[in-house]
Amino acid sequence: MIPFISRRLIYPLQEKLVQRPTFSYLANLDQTQWFSREDIETIQLQKMKALLSKAKKNSPWHANRIKTSSINFENFTLDEFTKLPVMTRTDIQKHGNEMTWHNVPGGCFRYTTGGSSGQPLIFNYGRSRQASDAAGRIRARRWWGVNIGDPEIYLWGAPVELNKINRIKTIRDHLLNQLILNAFEMSPENMSLYLTAIQKFKPKCIYGYASSIELLVKYARQTNRQLSLPDLKVVCTTGEPLYPEQRQLISDFFNVPVANEFGSRDIGFTAHENKHQQMLLMSESIFLEVLDQDNNPVSPGETGEAVMTGLYSEAQPFIRYRTGDMIKLSDNPDKSGTGLHVIEKVIGRNTDFLIHENGSIVHALAAIYILRETIGIEKFKITQQAINEFQVDIVTNQFWNLQSSETIQKKFKSRFGNKCKTHIQLVNTIPSEASGKTRQVISKVQAPSF
Repeated sequence: MIPFISRRLIYPLQEKLVQRPTFSYLANLDQTQWFSREDIETIQLQKMKALLSKAKKNSPWHANRIKTSSINFENFTLDEFTKLPVMTRTDIQKHGNEMTWHNVPGGCFRYTTGGSSGQPLIFNYGRSRQASDAAGRIRARRWWGVNIGDPEIYLWGAPVELNKINRIKTIRDHLLNQLILNAFEMSPENMSLYLTAIQKFKPKCIYGYASSIELLVKYARQTNRQLSLPDLKVVCTTGEPLYPEQRQLISDFFNVPVANEFGSRDIGFTAHENKHQQMLLMSESIFLEVLDQDNNPVSPGETGEAVMTGLYSEAQPFIRYRTGDMIKLSDNPDKSGTGLHVIEKVIGRNTDFLIHENGSIVHALAAIYILRETIGIEKFKITQQAINEFQVDIVTNQFWNLQSSETIQKKFKSRFGNKCKTHIQLVNTIPSEASGKTRQVISKVQAPSF
C-alpha cells in the first residue's frame, strides 16, 4: 500500500469507524509538546481534575476514595490531588467492577496485563485511552522520521489461546503497511524466514521485544546473513529493559539508532526515547510520580517506584497507581526542545527465554500469558529447571481454586509440548533477587546454538 494512502485515507477511516479521536489528539500533541514544562504541568492538573470529576460521578470505588480524601475541587492543586491514597493491583483485582464506568461513551473493553510484573490483572479501558496511546506512539515515531503508513515490521506475539490468524486483522495490517512476525516462535527455521521477509518488506521502522530482536540479530550473524535496508530509520524496542550491549549489537547490524519505549497494558504507552537517547514521558497523557516505599516523593536521580495516573483512563480510572516499575526521574530538559518530562532511567523488569521440547526458543511472555489469564493469582515466578520441567511458584488470593492449577498445567503442555511437567507450588511470598529485583521468569536451560 502507498504510504500516503494509508496515512491520509485508510488509517483515518479506521479511526473514524471505531469512533476513536486519535487524529484530534495527535494534532493537539504536536502542538503541546513545544509548550513550556510549566504550561504542560498546568495541562496535567486540568486533566487530573477532569478525571477525578468523572470518577466521582461514574466510578463508585473511586467516588468513595475521593470523598474520604476531602478533595477541594474549587481550589484544586497538586497538594489536593495527592491527598488521595495510592492504589494497587490488588485493589483492581478486588474492586475492578466498582471502579468501572460501564456506560463510558464509546464503550468499555476488557483487557489483561502482560503479567511481566508477576501480578496479573483484568481491567477495562475505553476509546479515549486507545486514542491517547495511538496518538502518543505516532508522535514518538515522527521524532525519528517515521510516519503513519510507512512500512513497519513488528516482531511481536499473541497469547497462545488466541494465536489464530485473523483474516480481517491481516488485511488491516497490509493496508497500514505493517508486517507482523511472531516473536513466540523463534526457531532457526522461522528466523531465516523472518530475515527474508524483512529484506523484502524494506521497512522504515522495526519494532519488537528487545530480546527477540537481539536473538534475530545473533542468528543473522551466526548464519552470515546480511540485510540491505536503505529506508530503515530506527529500531524501536519495547516490553523489556534495553541493555547497552543489546543496543550496540542491534544498532551495528541494522546500521540505524535504537530507541526504547516504556509502557504497560494497564497504564498504556508511557514514554519513548528521542534522538538524544532521553526517555520522554507522554506528559499530556500520563502524570508520573516517583515515590519511595512510604509513598513520599524521591528527588530526581533517585530510584523509586513509578506511581502513575492515566489521564485518559476514565473507563476504569488508574489514579495514583503503583505500577511496580522502578525508575529514576531527571531534572534535565529535553535536548530537542520540548517541555516533556525526562525519565533518567527505567530500571524495569526482566524476562528470559524458555526452551520448547523440540529445541525451539520461546519468548517468556508465552508462559506469562498463561498465568495472567488465571484468576486468583497475586504474584508468580516461573523457573524452567530442565527441558519439560517447570516450577511455578504462586502467591494466591481468595479467587484461587483447584481448577486453576489444572488449567495452568494443560496450557503449559499446549505451549511447551505434551511431555511438559509443571510443578505448581503455592507460597506465601516470592523473595527478590540479591540485586533487589524480582525476576518472574528464569530459564536454567541453555539455549541451543544455531
